[in-house]
Amino acid sequence: MFCYQCEQTTRSPAGIGCTSEPGTCGKDEATAGLQDILTHLMKGIAQYARRARAMGVADRRTDDFIFYGLFTTLTNVNFTATRFVHLIQEASKRRERIKLLYEEAAREQGKTPEILSGPALFQPADSLEQLLRQAPSVAINADVEHLGSDVIGARALILYGMKGVAAYAQHARVLGYQSDEVDAQAEEILDYLASNPTDLDEMLEESLEVGRLNLKVMELLDVANTDSFGAQEITSVRISPIQGKAILVSGHDLHDLKQILEQTKDQGINVYTHGEMLPANAYPLLKAYPHLAGNLGGAWQDQQREFADFPGPIVMTSNCIIEPGRSYKNRIFTLGPVGWPGVRHIDNGDFTPVIQAAKALPGFTADAKEQRITIGFGHHTLLGVADKIVDAVKHGDIRHFFLVGGCDGVSPARNYFTEVADNAPADSVVMTLGCGKYRFNKHEFGDIGGIPRLLDIGQCNDAHSAIRVAGALAEAFNCGVNDLPLSIMLSWFEQKATAIHLSLLALGIKGIKLGPTLPAYLTPTLVQKLQSRFDLDLDLIGEAQADLQTALAHTA
Repeated sequence: MFCYQCEQTTRSPAGIGCTSEPGTCGKDEATAGLQDILTHLMKGIAQYARRARAMGVADRRTDDFIFYGLFTTLTNVNFTATRFVHLIQEASKRRERIKLLYEEAAREQGKTPEILSGPALFQPADSLEQLLRQAPSVAINADVEHLGSDVIGARALILYGMKGVAAYAQHARVLGYQSDEVDAQAEEILDYLASNPTDLDEMLEESLEVGRLNLKVMELLDVANTDSFGAQEITSVRISPIQGKAILVSGHDLHDLKQILEQTKDQGINVYTHGEMLPANAYPLLKAYPHLAGNLGGAWQDQQREFADFPGPIVMTSNCIIEPGRSYKNRIFTLGPVGWPGVRHIDNGDFTPVIQAAKALPGFTADAKEQRITIGFGHHTLLGVADKIVDAVKHGDIRHFFLVGGCDGVSPARNYFTEVADNAPADSVVMTLGCGKYRFNKHEFGDIGGIPRLLDIGQCNDAHSAIRVAGALAEAFNCGVNDLPLSIMLSWFEQKATAIHLSLLALGIKGIKLGPTLPAYLTPTLVQKLQSRFDLDLDLIGEAQADLQTALAHTA
């Protein structure tokens, strides 16, 4: 096997990438190989889907499957080999279906259907053993000996960005929000990858197209969440448990949480959020459920300890699942794209097994000491008080803004982000998003003239909110975003973060501090080209105090 799509991939003198099982994430060789085959087939589906669309045939079910299928291959989403065998079989059928639609449309218009190659012709084997023999030929590093690591890395940047895009698109689609423009551009990018490109400059330009696509998808998801649940409101959220039966819901999918809340209504069960589900507590239509009791725990990497201590069932709605411990494996459930061998999966929207487990388990026997944090500073909230923020900057009360957040992880180097937030001066504001905030969101930051110094914008996809706020401030001060007293320090872990970073680069935002390491697929050549061709900065995080001093030299 070979995989280097996430930050925790193996880096050693022998080479970069997880090459033996299990990978650092726990993925075995069979699952890794099957994911590569499924990804390859998604490109083949896109080859026909793009051409069918050009003939006036846009098939939404085809695009639904592309986004869902890519989502299953993200880091820490699905580890179940048998599920991937089924998805591969389904992908082959769907490719043949869209192929027929394309060919029929072409003939009806008096045109000869194009004869395609590559993923469009790949025929997956019938058995698991034979599939695994095929896997190396479609792995991300296939032909690296002939093409070199720069070409492979540039392709990986596009593909991994598209995986992140697919995750956000899937969250919107389950709420009924879809865009033909998004679907068409996704087909185009995957079709481009299917052509096995080798021109580095062209591929880096295409990677920025992925970033631009992700901006559209994040905006679509923002509309989907807001229309479905109301705009985020400033909300005080309890982060300590109360007495009673309990269910813990982790991941990102607000649609799944809504279903759970509806089905547990009047059942005497408290529902708690975990991880990236924390922002759900700020949406009016979700927090209106009185049994949404708050948020427990923190970022994904601590789940084994936190889930073991939770006295009820746990539901994983999306990434990031890691190997369940023996103490809770029989009370954790997966949904949608998520899977782990031996873990019960719910695919019909019926949460009766979860409810039964909650009633059978002890729950919390007493109220814990009350603790709270404040969330809900999405763009609707912040733009509503933009005049106050602008006045505070003009009067010198706010000197600098820091955006500190992103995907968390296990590396000790990630303490950098805590140090930046905790040591940001009292006349600065710290905006945060993603699970990286759990490193400091329970710390006391105070306020500046009634404006909280710590502003929790939401999930990682709420980078869209941060972009909206930065744009509004730049407009108010009649300058570019790069001229604002704004420093961006982002932690990255997996492919959603890759998509967000590409979006920021596509916007021309400079000086982003990224860490704790650069993606392994970004070779020195690719980094140099990104910096010179697009006048972009790809800076690694350094020493927190030194980076703070450098940032504060650029003040309002």
